[in-house]
Amino acid sequence: MSPRRPTRSAGTPMRAGEHVVVIGFGPVAARFVDDVAELAAAGTIRLTVIGGEADPAYNRVLVGEHAMGRAERATMALTDPEHLARSGVDVLLGTEVTRIDRSRRILRLTDGPTGETRELGYDRLVLATGARPNLPVLRGLNPDPGAYAHLPAGVTALRDLRDARAVRAVVARRGRVVVLGGGVLGLEAALAAREAGCPVTVVHHAPWVLTRSLDAAGGALLGRALAAAGVEVVSGTQAREVALGGDRSFRGLVLQDGRTVPGELLLLSIGVTARTELAAGAGLRTARGIVVDHELEADVERRVFAIGDCAEVLCQDPSCRVCPGRDGMGPSGLIGPGWRQAEWLAARFRAELEAVADGGTAVLAPLTEGPAGAVRLKAHQVELACAGEVGGLPWDSRPDGGSVVQWADGDAGTYAKLVLRPDRTLAGYAVLGLPRSAAGIGLLHDRGEPVPEDPSMLLRPDGPDAGTPQETPMTPGSTVCHCAGVTLGRITEAVGQGATTLEEVRCATRASTGCGGCRDTVRRLVEEHAAAA
Repeated sequence: MSPRRPTRSAGTPMRAGEHVVVIGFGPVAARFVDDVAELAAAGTIRLTVIGGEADPAYNRVLVGEHAMGRAERATMALTDPEHLARSGVDVLLGTEVTRIDRSRRILRLTDGPTGETRELGYDRLVLATGARPNLPVLRGLNPDPGAYAHLPAGVTALRDLRDARAVRAVVARRGRVVVLGGGVLGLEAALAAREAGCPVTVVHHAPWVLTRSLDAAGGALLGRALAAAGVEVVSGTQAREVALGGDRSFRGLVLQDGRTVPGELLLLSIGVTARTELAAGAGLRTARGIVVDHELEADVERRVFAIGDCAEVLCQDPSCRVCPGRDGMGPSGLIGPGWRQAEWLAARFRAELEAVADGGTAVLAPLTEGPAGAVRLKAHQVELACAGEVGGLPWDSRPDGGSVVQWADGDAGTYAKLVLRPDRTLAGYAVLGLPRSAAGIGLLHDRGEPVPEDPSMLLRPDGPDAGTPQETPMTPGSTVCHCAGVTLGRITEAVGQGATTLEEVRCATRASTGCGGCRDTVRRLVEEHAAAA
């Protein structure tokens, strides 16, 4: 990575004693607070975090599993408010920030339970407001984002613990579930509800589900896999109305062709939009998110920053050598990129404080984009992994001179597609029903390594001649948890230092605190290395 650009004269480097305020207390904010809490404990900075919910930070990725009864609340916790308090961190829960006065560097706060208002000053402001669920324009629903709390009974986007409690009640009685939207979160919820014994129907407007991540062939085979798992998919049609009962609760979803899909619960899964209202009201530039440069700065004074799903990295400096021509992006919905931003910003604050104390200038490698995050769908009968570009056909020439390799077995329900650059590294891939092959292909993509001259070798781990399935050999540098970037070596080190359970390793390394997809692998590694120790 390139060295960081020289500090701009318009900004003031961070100094000891400053008050850092974080707005938002989701997973990304929790990671940032955790990484700078030691500065607060040492009295180097004053640190305040403001959360709109009454609950402290928890893993929102697992809200769906919690709603289906597969993850308990205790396993979702990402922070300990008592520990933060002992470290000198002020945690304000159930508090809404209604206005940012940048000229005076003052926030206006409203306490949720009492409605009382007050002001709070800041020196540096970190916006981690996340994203809000999109609401469809349907008869029977108010599409105003501010009306989310007033949706009819039985209609939810499953974004927080309150939503999870409502869904859990329906799942417990095996009620009929309708999912509007065939993205990864919607399909995960659908499969989990079906495994819990609920009849499930997914309604998707496009010809196939996961439209942004799969091509037509992969989408067709995924549709067959969902049907085999007991999930009905109604694709290629629009919803037009929410049918409500006399008690104003959900009874069914009316489609454009006149059909009604009955149900007791409607899960809305049609994407999210960055929460930018507060930033826009403060005069900060917003587009698909709060616009920041690759140093996560949202203002020219370098006092306001944005991280996570609310941030849109869109560098405005034409002389920047780190990200020339970088296009802005809306919320990714992936926890890993937000965590990397939080860790980088915390490292920047520490570097600036150390440099000022030593009379020097902070030098920090810039935050650059890694490989495109993978979309993973894992259930009892459906296993899918895809990332990057998946368009194009094997017989079509690609503009960049690359190529496409594709395999499909309709009877087995397996599919693999590799999009190769001219140097044979992966621009993208999609793999369905071949879990061990997907793991190896995903590693090549993440590492930027070329595929073999005979790409079919990548499918052999799932082939009939593979013998007893073997795990891909792992080295200390192998990444086990992609969300938190935890390697096998780090897990082994934690076990050597006394961690003997999954929970202890999670606390020591943060492994499996993201999407949860690596939980079983981490547990097995802990058991193996603890036994050896």
